[in-house]
Amino acid sequence: MRNASINLRVLAEQRDLIDQAARLTGKNRSDFMLEAACDKARAVVLDQVFFRLDDDKFRQFTQLLDAPPTDNSGLERLMAVQAPWDVKT
Repeated sequence: MRNASINLRVLAEQRDLIDQAARLTGKNRSDFMLEAACDKARAVVLDQVFFRLDDDKFRQFTQLLDAPPTDNSGLERLMAVQAPWDVKT
């Protein structure tokens, strides 16, 4: 059961377009809009996780990942700090 609401103000032309598309897919406006919004949301989230590279760029990327780490004194200092939850009192 749906228990949260999302309210939108739209132009009449936008509502009519959404209604037309919903009818064409055999859905009501709410179901159509929810499905469309979730599809877009998934795409945005996946864009933050997955990316595409051509063969040359992928080769360069994997070379960087496989290369030995360089000295990073700032990172070493950061990693030497004890986490607050690990501090014994």
